[in-house]
Amino acid sequence: MPTRHRLLAVVVALLWGLNFLAIDASLAHYPPMFLVALRFAVLAIPTVFLVPWPGVPVRWLIGYGVGFGVLQFAFLYWGMAAGMPAGLASLVLQMSGPFTVVLGAMFLRERVTGRQVAGILVAVAGLTAVGWQRAESAALLPFLLTLAGAFGWAIGNVSNRLAQPRNPLHLVLWMSVVPPLPMLAVSWFVEGPDAIRTSLTTYDDPAAWWAVAGLAYTVLLGTVVGSGLWTWLMTRHPAGVVAPFSMLVPVVGMSSAWLVLGEEVTPGELVGALLVVGGVLWGSRPARRPSAVATVGDAGPDGGAPTGPEGPAREPVPRSAAV
Repeated sequence: MPTRHRLLAVVVALLWGLNFLAIDASLAHYPPMFLVALRFAVLAIPTVFLVPWPGVPVRWLIGYGVGFGVLQFAFLYWGMAAGMPAGLASLVLQMSGPFTVVLGAMFLRERVTGRQVAGILVAVAGLTAVGWQRAESAALLPFLLTLAGAFGWAIGNVSNRLAQPRNPLHLVLWMSVVPPLPMLAVSWFVEGPDAIRTSLTTYDDPAAWWAVAGLAYTVLLGTVVGSGLWTWLMTRHPAGVVAPFSMLVPVVGMSSAWLVLGEEVTPGELVGALLVVGGVLWGSRPARRPSAVATVGDAGPDGGAPTGPEGPAREPVPRSAAV
């Protein structure tokens, strides 16, 4: 992987880690369920008119939109609005990786290696430590809501894998068509039309403009630029080379939340964070393969995966912490 591509992967991790600060700023003004609807509506409108259809079965597009878009962000935004610190939220969402492995084994009959099992157990131990610390020092509900968001992301990952899109970025953008209407309905009945109206008509407060800036960051830099660069890297390098860079996301998220928001992490939470990151990183490492003498036609166009009649062979892609 060339140095410039590694730098791009680091840039993506920075964009995604800082995204939690942007979400925190937006939640200071917008109700959480309405914010989910608004976030995806801003993407959905230009997508319908400008982005080609991804060419996947509609049921998997809907499944991806419900899991990744509706469940993940409804629970994440709800949890953060209820008091989940932005930095810890960036960490807890990493559990989407182990959840995806478990769901893949249950519903897709994907083989789970001993290394993946060990990584999951270590990550769960770390998450248990974080949850224990949360229960002792703060409300446990925000932590559980964020964990539910990670599980929703895993559901979206399974649907994404079943969809097998030719252009993953097109699927990511078209997925944004699913959440706006159901989330607007949830917001209307749960948060009420007055809360929605107030958030759209009261921009005289400086905090409101920070909220708008946070929303713009989430849509443009977090989703379009971040996901676009990540997809570009994934198409050019093995997943096992690119995916570990996502472990920088909670590092950036927790560090930036400490510097900007003054969030503190207890020693127990720090130990748990290290276990979660280490477990996910260990479980996502590809198994060693016996070396073989390369022959003409064995390598892909970039010296990567072998190519077959339908293009480069695809290995399972560990999902990153894109928010």
